[in-house]
Amino acid sequence: MNTKTVGYIIKRILLAVLTIWVVITVTFFVMHAVPGGPFNSEKAITPAAKQALEAKYGLNKPLMEQYVTYLKGIITEFDFGPSLKLRGRQVTDIVFDGMKTSATLGLAAALIALIFGVFLGAAAALNRNRFADRVIMVLTTAFVSMPSFIMGTLLLFLLSVRFMIFPANGATAGGLVLPIITLSLSPMSHITRLTRSSMLDVLDQDYIRTAKAKGVSKWKIIFGHALKNSLIPVITYFGPMLAYIVTGSLVIEQIFAVPGIGRSFVKCIINRDYPLIMGTTIILSILIVVMNLVSDILYKVVDPRINFE
Repeated sequence: MNTKTVGYIIKRILLAVLTIWVVITVTFFVMHAVPGGPFNSEKAITPAAKQALEAKYGLNKPLMEQYVTYLKGIITEFDFGPSLKLRGRQVTDIVFDGMKTSATLGLAAALIALIFGVFLGAAAALNRNRFADRVIMVLTTAFVSMPSFIMGTLLLFLLSVRFMIFPANGATAGGLVLPIITLSLSPMSHITRLTRSSMLDVLDQDYIRTAKAKGVSKWKIIFGHALKNSLIPVITYFGPMLAYIVTGSLVIEQIFAVPGIGRSFVKCIINRDYPLIMGTTIILSILIVVMNLVSDILYKVVDPRINFE
């Protein structure tokens, strides 16, 4: 690894840290600027009891002091504080409990989207303007255009209610099949279209024609040259997409009753659970920033011609 590569990685890491700090700061002050408070919905709460609760959670302190304490807890212990509504539970415990299911759901959907997306995109490119290409493009356009909640509801009705192939409850292992399919269809379609367009561009390059003229086998040209060099746009899209899917889709988890981070996030917004809202938002942001960083670094692995300037 040369000096330029190391310098680039260090700069990207510092930029990632700065981005996360900005997200933490903006989220903290925006949440505290929202009218009302987390204890306003408490039934028959007296002013004295409200003051006692605010003192217990440090909400009676000056805003900047709260911010410094919050930031220090994240940096030193990755501690987002206790939940204001789920008494006795820490935000990190709630988030990571939900992430166990959401991660299983998201990783499976992302893997399916990547495998089928690359395969279908390559197949469409190799059959340009033929029947297979047209069918794949029509299907991927439909999957991209259809909102996920419509697709999820349709699959739920057909495969759970009508034909009873899969259970409708996402809390069971079998019940995760339909949410995984629903989550994978849209990113799979995007990857298919990216792979197709990129591969068509690569197949028109001079070095591909040279390889054909030298008698290189068709499959070696496809897998050794064309497909490999077509993956850079896919990597660009896949990193942030993986972070988004792993955190779970709020709508999909609600439709299929999946006990993931999405349901917890919706509940904490309704309940004005400030620490849980901020913790979920910040962890999601960290995942997206990290995956973007990994995607940028993987460019060099896929295409050694790229220089880190």
